[in-house]
Amino acid sequence: MGTRNPRVDAFVSRAKLWQGEISKLRKILLDCGLDEDLKWGKPCFAFEGSNVAIIQPFKEHCSLLFFKGVLLEDTHGKLRSQGDNTQSALRLEFTRESEVKKTVVKSYVEQAIAVEKAGLEVDFKAKRELELPDELARMLRTDPKLAEAFHGLTPGRQRGYVLHFTGAKQSKTRTARIEKCIPKILAGKGMNDR
Repeated sequence: MGTRNPRVDAFVSRAKLWQGEISKLRKILLDCGLDEDLKWGKPCFAFEGSNVAIIQPFKEHCSLLFFKGVLLEDTHGKLRSQGDNTQSALRLEFTRESEVKKTVVKSYVEQAIAVEKAGLEVDFKAKRELELPDELARMLRTDPKLAEAFHGLTPGRQRGYVLHFTGAKQSKTRTARIEKCIPKILAGKGMNDR
């Protein structure tokens, strides 16, 4: 049995949505030997200090997200991606308490624990292959200070900017987004940094 945390007790007791689903998932995760804590404001479960899964209550559903979900075999065909830019995490989604089947959830949790025991890591393609939009590449070639600042950012911050820039369909909009972000890039800040 994993270690319970009173902060998670408090989270569950004040949950307005999905309280039954959260309680059921929590019991399964603890029974699998994971330790719980409250991280990012949500119940997070770890194996020997490594984050394995997190319960995420949303308006439309309650999910159990596996941080290294892409390394799991989807034996029940239930794993879902969070979005187009997600490379590692996959989740189970529930809209009714009756959908939280102990044997199904436990099978995924046991796989996630095995991944941690084996020391497996996700190969993040985007860290190696960041494709810059033409507008940004052109600005970096013509402005050495901007190029130095951009390449000095962490890979995650670079990726955040590239996703923001490439989210625009028109070249003029991409250019405007880049120009607006230049002061933050030069200051060494990411998209959401203050």
